[in-house]
Amino acid sequence: LSRICRFGGAIRDDIEIYSVAQHCVLVSQNVPPEFALEALLHDAAEAYIGDMVAPLKWALPERRVVEQRIERVIRAKYKLPTEESAAVKAADMIAAATERRDVCAINTRCDWGVLPEPWPETIVPVLPAEARALFIRRFLEVYP
Repeated sequence: LSRICRFGGAIRDDIEIYSVAQHCVLVSQNVPPEFALEALLHDAAEAYIGDMVAPLKWALPERRVVEQRIERVIRAKYKLPTEESAAVKAADMIAAATERRDVCAINTRCDWGVLPEPWPETIVPVLPAEARALFIRRFLEVYP
């Protein structure tokens, strides 16, 4: 996840990478503690199938089927709820709003829908090795 760039790489030119791993850590840090592991792993399937920009995900329902199969395995392994919790969905949407403000390319033209207010803190993207370390450290904090 630390080597997979969010938004299909459509990030600002002055940013080397903004990884799915860093995104997951941020989401995990912004939910109540009982949802932290679920939030950290909410995009874990992307480690196997990569990240895909939302418009393409919607256009390829068969990809979503594969993603759901992988998610079920991950959720079962870590004893997570079968469906994404409302707290995780909400934090993921706030993360998207914050990412749109802080890391996305200015010329990214897509329908973001209605996003909530972003977090006040600015996202500072880190390189893959640091994102990996952050992810592992967070996993060790939240996995019983």
